[in-house]
This record gives sequence, C-alpha cells and structure tokens, in this order.
Amino acid sequence: MNVRLEWTYRESKRKHEYFMKSEFIPFTEALQLADDLEKTGRLKEITFIDEHDSSWSKKDLHRFLKSMETEPHQVHAFCDGGFDVSTKQAGLGIVIYYTQHHKTWRIRHNEKIDYLVDNNEAEYAALLLLLQKLEDIGVHHQALVIHADSMVVINQASGEWPCYEEHYIPWLERIEKKLSNLGLKPSYQLVDRQENKEADQLASQALRDIEISSVLEQVKLK
Repeated sequence: MNVRLEWTYRESKRKHEYFMKSEFIPFTEALQLADDLEKTGRLKEITFIDEHDSSWSKKDLHRFLKSMETEPHQVHAFCDGGFDVSTKQAGLGIVIYYTQHHKTWRIRHNEKIDYLVDNNEAEYAALLLLLQKLEDIGVHHQALVIHADSMVVINQASGEWPCYEEHYIPWLERIEKKLSNLGLKPSYQLVDRQENKEADQLASQALRDIEISSVLEQVKLK
C-alpha cells in the first residue's frame, strides 16, 4: 500500500507553522519518514492518506504492518479465459502466488461458465474470478501484479484504452467496484501465452470439465 504524508511543521524560533505533504510512497517508507520528522521535535501533527483518500494514523499503519505477517501479501497473479464458440461456454483459469506466515504459496483454480459472447468476455470473467479468489484468501489494501495475455483486457482494465463494447462494460464496472472495496491497486502486465501457460491450461481443462482447485507451498515466489 502506498500513502502520502501530510504534516504540520513548527519553526523553532518564530513559532511559524507550515503545512506540508509528500508524494505517494510505500507505507513502510512513510513510517520511517514519520520517525525522522518526529526526531526533529518540530512536528505538530501528521496524517497518512492512502490512494483511496482514507486517513490513517501512525498507530493504524503499525497495526497494518503487523497484520501483514499473517495476511497474504506480495501477490503476483495470472488469469486466462478460454472460449468455445460453438457452445458459448468459457473456461476460466487463475493462478495466484503470494507470501503468508513467512512462506510462499500457489493457488490454482478453474471454473466453467455459460452464455458469454466472445473470448475477451471470457478474459474479463477470469479477471473477476481472480479478484473474488483474492477476497476469499484475505488480500486487501495493497498493491499487486496481475498478468494476462489479452491485450484488450489489460489495456481497458488499466484505463489505457477506452471501452466501447457494451457487453464488456458490466464486467469492467464489477472489477473496478471489487478493487475499490478491497483497497487493491493492481499493476497490469501483458504477457505472452507461454508466460501465462498455467492459467491457460487451467482454462482449457475447465472447458473439458476437469475441475481444479489447489493450494501448494512453494520454495520461493515467482
């Protein structure tokens, strides 16, 4: 999670006060900066503002830092959607790598859904499924990296491209709402199919009615 600092600084001689604020920086660095400011003896008050305009106290951030030891963090996720034109069915595949309890883990999950229009809609459905799974395991209020091989979905979800396709808009709205509710700030990365092969395989297996849902401890995070 990134935050900016807003603080009131009191000048020592003339007793003038100045309001200052920083750029957005990782919250761990913000806590260190706050400690340095307090050491000057001239700090009157300080507030931390996250990227959703929510205010945090220093005590709140320390509590959040402590919770990160037990909650999932350092999330890298992959999603892919496969579409069968003849049946209008889609296979969705997601893979999530994360750290928790000083260990790294991998989740693999797939699902099959009906009544979609095209492959990009399947890709959107996979992205939403990914966010739902992140919510299930308790990922919230942090930055994460999402990898996918659909140029349309990556660029529209990141805001780089406008969305003119009416049947994509409800998916985008649900995705944006979920991200906002969870306090997540995604970095979208376009990858080729080879780099996304785990999620691609899961999507293909879902179309063949092969259901997979597993959690496995990893040696190290990818």
